[in-house]
Amino acid sequence: MSSQFSFKQTKTDRMPEDWEMVRLVNHVDVYSGYAFKRQDFLTDKSKGIPIIKIGNLQNGTVIIDDNTSYVAKDFYEKFPDFKLHSGDVLIALSGATTGKIAVANKNLGLVLVNQRVGKFKIVDSKKIIQQFFYYFAQSENFRRFIFRNIGQSAQGNLSPSQILNSEFLIPPLPEQKKIAEILSIVDRAIQKVDEAIEKTKRLKKGLMQELLTKGIGHKELRETEIGRIPKEWEVVKLGEIANVRYGLGQPPALETNGIPMIRATNVKRGKIVREGLIFLSPGAVPKSRDPFLRVGDILVVRSGAYTGDVALVTKEWDGAVAGYDLIVTPLDTINSQFLAYYLLSSSVQKRYFFGLKVRSAQPHLNSSQVEETPIPLPSLSEQRQIARILGVVDRRIELLGNRKQRLGRIKKGLMNDLLTGRKRVRLEA
Repeated sequence: MSSQFSFKQTKTDRMPEDWEMVRLVNHVDVYSGYAFKRQDFLTDKSKGIPIIKIGNLQNGTVIIDDNTSYVAKDFYEKFPDFKLHSGDVLIALSGATTGKIAVANKNLGLVLVNQRVGKFKIVDSKKIIQQFFYYFAQSENFRRFIFRNIGQSAQGNLSPSQILNSEFLIPPLPEQKKIAEILSIVDRAIQKVDEAIEKTKRLKKGLMQELLTKGIGHKELRETEIGRIPKEWEVVKLGEIANVRYGLGQPPALETNGIPMIRATNVKRGKIVREGLIFLSPGAVPKSRDPFLRVGDILVVRSGAYTGDVALVTKEWDGAVAGYDLIVTPLDTINSQFLAYYLLSSSVQKRYFFGLKVRSAQPHLNSSQVEETPIPLPSLSEQRQIARILGVVDRRIELLGNRKQRLGRIKKGLMNDLLTGRKRVRLEA
């Protein structure tokens, strides 16, 4: 790449000499998906094909999940304009997430697009190529334009004409191709990391199933209330090997700095995350309560969508305050990491916590229910061994996640530079 190139002055800014300001409507089309009727949707999803609604546009990509609707396969040949292909760019045209962009970054098979999901189509490939537009639509410039138009729209709706009647700075075709090639290299690297993360997560799932039910080196198993476990293991109630108490509950007055308060939204599958963290004044915590967290404590979400999720308190969160959650403090007979892994296992999450959650309209757990949770009890040395093995796998997942974040920052920086002309790419002679 090179930063040595000529500029020309426009009404609002400088732009590379050989780049051109184009109106999208002359080169790109965008149209809403097909208006499927409610009776078109199938109850037996195995006999149909997925329909992409606004809810399927997640984190910049197209996701097919358990909430996806399906229609009969006959629709696929009837409506060729509404087919979704790898590399297509979609936009939410209405609703709370109007303007959200997603790209189909892999082949999803036979898929159709629903109404109010806009699909872009290149109609002039001599001016804009699909691979370049794939990245261009993800750029900050494009996103800013979309949200400016949402502000001018009633009820946050966008029409195809609003999107198309806009001007953008576009490089010549050879440079578009080179930019797309460079960014696709980064995307392939991100994809490889994603595949490694998924592979390691599958490894962890298998190890948890093996180690938390069969242990290490045991030859004889016996039947118990939690299934077959090594003959040498005991089964105890959580209340016998840990103390359970309530967190603070509703937060008192907040401040920008102070004691971190860990709420359900900060608990993510074994870890505490910072997103949405709030802070309390030290004087706001009642002296009659003990909602403070110590290293080795385990948080259990007691209400809402994440009921039953668990996080181990590490040194970083020592002295923080628990919100409307349960605090489990392991006694000397149980290793806190081992206990956290077991509480995250399917034995607890699916067999025990899930059954308790569905008994009421609002998912909820109380201290008595958690204290009754049956727990296998190997020797302390075996607990530590199991926790150490699973911890190694967790660190591998964390390292891969950090690598993905670094690649994401590299991609974002390259997009900001290459798609605005701040940096140019060398083209072959």
